[in-house]
Amino acid sequence: MLYIIIAILVFGLLIAVHEFGHFITAKLLGVRVNEFAIGMGPALYKKQKGETLYALRLLPIGGYCALEGEDEDTDDPRSFQNKAAWRKVIILVAGSVMNFLAGVVILLILSIPATGYQLPAVAGFLEGYGIEDCGLQAGDRFVKVDGHGVWTYSDAKYFLDRAGDTVDLVVERDGEKITLNDVHIPFQTKETEEGTTRLRGLQMGAIVLPATIGNRLTMTMLEAADMVRMVWFSLGDLVRGAVGLRDLSGPIGIVDAVEEVGTSTAESYGVAAALQSVFYLMAFIAINLAVMNLLPIPALDGGRIFFLFLGGVYRLFTRRKLDPKYENAVNMVCFFCLLGLMAVVAVSDVTKLF
Repeated sequence: MLYIIIAILVFGLLIAVHEFGHFITAKLLGVRVNEFAIGMGPALYKKQKGETLYALRLLPIGGYCALEGEDEDTDDPRSFQNKAAWRKVIILVAGSVMNFLAGVVILLILSIPATGYQLPAVAGFLEGYGIEDCGLQAGDRFVKVDGHGVWTYSDAKYFLDRAGDTVDLVVERDGEKITLNDVHIPFQTKETEEGTTRLRGLQMGAIVLPATIGNRLTMTMLEAADMVRMVWFSLGDLVRGAVGLRDLSGPIGIVDAVEEVGTSTAESYGVAAALQSVFYLMAFIAINLAVMNLLPIPALDGGRIFFLFLGGVYRLFTRRKLDPKYENAVNMVCFFCLLGLMAVVAVSDVTKLF
């Protein structure tokens, strides 16, 4: 139950942080903010300060920032619609930037106890796989796998698992980068005392970097960038049909995943390790939200940025402003489509629970 409460609170905090990004940039760029709320539902506390109503609401599941003229035309010169396009883009992007920064801050805090950072390397070769002469040597540190940079320890295995029987590699050997093309290290199925295994025959090891301040900052940013890349790979898998809707998770599935990670880790390694795992997952969710919200899908910030670009092109050729009603209509339709998708995912999450 503890991890469910943590997940709900942190998930709500991430949404509130997102809205705060919109709020603070709108204030700085001269856009009127009618209301800024933490939480949703009935107001527990409200205070009018200047032009903005600040509210703390009952349900800790997010928040919102209501901008003047955000969804309709108004004569107010400080409305969102009447501001220059570059100001609008900054305000729209700010929410995702805040989510990304929140993920980075969580990762940086989690790195405080670290005494070193592992980078994946070849430890040796398993007997019976016949890959000793593939070109790799024990001690080779993976730099690239099929053109993808290896930034964290898990990257090498992830990209090797996605690769075919032959792989293009860049490794670091004795301080020198070496390119190895068409390295033949196929998956092979073997029978062992523990049962059937399917491996490439590589023994994975690690080279350890000391946890200096520079390495700590560098590895934190690389880990955050790696999370962005994983989101893009997941989206690509969804588009290609490699994963289906049943593999998607909404808030219910995310909370359940956090609970499962927290409980299983606590049973094996203790509460401290469980909390670390939970907050690592929340960092990934924060960065996931940052990426997903910038997709050019109407009803999301990325969709609104796309319409700004479309409006600029329309004005360039017609010398007229694109009527906001068209954007609002498309946003409304897509909003209901997103609600439908969320309902389908929620039903899927519930069925998976049982």
